[in-house]
Amino acid sequence: MKRIVLVSNRVVSLSAAAQAGGVSVALADILKSERGLWFGWNGDVATSDEDLDKVTITKAGADSAIVTVPITEDEHRAYYLGYSNSVLWPVFHNRLDLAQFEAGYYQSYLAVNRRFARQLHSLLEPGDTIWIHDYHLIPLAAELRALGVTAPIGFFLHIPSPPSQTFLAIPEYRELARALSAYDLIGVQTQADVANLIAFFEDAVAGRILQDGRISVCDRRLAIASFPVGINLPDFQGASPARELAQATPGAKRIIGIDRLDYTKGLPQKFRAYERFLEKYEAYRGKVVLSQIAPPTREDVEAYSEIRHTLEHLSGSINGRFGEMDWVPIHYIHRTTARKRLRDIYRSSNICLVTPLRDGMNLVAKEYIAAQDAEDPGVVILSRFAGAAEQLKETLIVNPYDIDEVADAIKSGLEMERNERVARHRKLFESISTYDTFTWRKSFLRALETCAKERHRASGSSSEAIRKALDKVHLAHSIAKPADDKIARSALPHAALPEAAKSTAT
Repeated sequence: MKRIVLVSNRVVSLSAAAQAGGVSVALADILKSERGLWFGWNGDVATSDEDLDKVTITKAGADSAIVTVPITEDEHRAYYLGYSNSVLWPVFHNRLDLAQFEAGYYQSYLAVNRRFARQLHSLLEPGDTIWIHDYHLIPLAAELRALGVTAPIGFFLHIPSPPSQTFLAIPEYRELARALSAYDLIGVQTQADVANLIAFFEDAVAGRILQDGRISVCDRRLAIASFPVGINLPDFQGASPARELAQATPGAKRIIGIDRLDYTKGLPQKFRAYERFLEKYEAYRGKVVLSQIAPPTREDVEAYSEIRHTLEHLSGSINGRFGEMDWVPIHYIHRTTARKRLRDIYRSSNICLVTPLRDGMNLVAKEYIAAQDAEDPGVVILSRFAGAAEQLKETLIVNPYDIDEVADAIKSGLEMERNERVARHRKLFESISTYDTFTWRKSFLRALETCAKERHRASGSSSEAIRKALDKVHLAHSIAKPADDKIARSALPHAALPEAAKSTAT
């Protein structure tokens, strides 16, 4: 039975993944149904270089395993907090102003990927399919290929692919382009991401689209396609409405926001839009509460500390300005909430307000839709800059930078007639049911298998073309007389050999 090898920056136990959400849930679901191995960083920071060789293997089900390794304090600073989250993350989210290009983090980023490749290489088996996840591990396939790995290797980028001109701002953009060319298949969230990545290859390393739809990059052929990440619907169905809102008048309606504390999530814009809503529509004061759950993340990065202080200031200011003894306008919670509890909160909320300034997909919108009562569903207000907006067209699509538009959308959502809410929800639920987490996994792995077969077929054709060209060379030399040697050489297919190899290269 073939094995799927999953690789992500952060690896947790299957039970912890269920609470973590996002990528962890999707990968854990794969191990529950497939024979596989999940490899990555365990979250520990090693105290010495000697601890770097420590590999921990934990069984996960009957035929699977979780394999984790540590990183050093310097690597955590330069690879994780540095290049991954202070260069790639801001650039991929169109925040060039926050990128720390001059910090010299790239060599550590490359060194960690090289070590991960060596450690993973020793665990691979014949017939494995390797699926690498997210921006921390872009060079990993190239490092594995350098060690002789010929297995199918796919890459999925969970965050947005930036416009080409933005990507080119990274000093090491050529190295990143070459690293990406080592994959057989690159999956992204949206069609816009596909277009951006193709444009980047064209601009960075003269990539070109081939007749079969793949792109030729650095003498290799790879495929780029959109595979929208979905959710496991049963995890959010069967919810019970949460108990009556605290610090709110009886019958008050709830707007729910659930976002990691990150500058890409548009949280200050969300708070200001809610403030504008209370300014413009006084009749709703005391009757609506915004419950914002914002779990902490990457608090060691300065930009995240700043966003936390901004939100604390805004929530305090809005509550002080509009609040009453029996009504607090914003419930701001800066900690993690259990996923099972979230399901019930979704169900009891009238609006889900999702306003990222840039987001790969955003599964919160999908989770909210899955948790709703189909006979009396709530309304999703969704940023046009979330990848989910490409799928969820029946939501109320807004520009998160336009606080008046968002404020008006809140009013529209609260006043939307039940029959319209039901009709919109029906189409939205059909969409998330069609593209759930299982569809995402199966479609990507099926495409990766096809791409790998094409690579092997092309490799075989290339070898045959080279062999035939060499046969002609040997034949010409064997029959050429010394006097005719110049004539014989002029007839040799010198140009055909590299061209034949190039035309079938993968």
